[in-house]
Amino acid sequence: MPPRPIAVLVGNPRAASRTRLAAEQLAVDLAAHLPESESTTIDLATIGPAAVGTADPAPTSAVAQAIRDTTGARVLVIATPVYKAAYTGLLKLFLDQLAPGALDGVVAVPVTIAAAPTHAALADLQLRPVLAELGASLPVPALALTEKELPNLTALTRAWAAQHGAAVRALTDVGAGVTA
Repeated sequence: MPPRPIAVLVGNPRAASRTRLAAEQLAVDLAAHLPESESTTIDLATIGPAAVGTADPAPTSAVAQAIRDTTGARVLVIATPVYKAAYTGLLKLFLDQLAPGALDGVVAVPVTIAAAPTHAALADLQLRPVLAELGASLPVPALALTEKELPNLTALTRAWAAQHGAAVRALTDVGAGVTA
């Protein structure tokens, strides 16, 4: 089976956000630890209102592609800013469109950007259970960043990937049927 890409799913309602930058940098740093280095970014802000979903059971082509990219990834770096002590509604509305078990075989790595360190646990308390419900494997802790840390982004993502890249790799190898 050919390697599947790393997908970066960004739930910030602002396109080309710092959240996207952080998630894409982590994907680059994780790729150094994985056999697949191809990545794709799904920036929900660029899909616009279509990402919200409707009563229409057929999603728009942009949403359908975003769902395929998300569910077809081997590693999903899923990033959100913290708004009012929660992940964004835009991200929630998109995730609600995924079928039960849609993330089976996907290793998910949550990333949060918060204004204050008191929100560092958001990914583990709120986002991790939703991703697990969708079937994702979550073998490593989230990368929780504060806005004040963003000037040191590259050093922080490299350090996180150096510490957790082997665990992500091990699970992607198992999911792909690779044996040692």
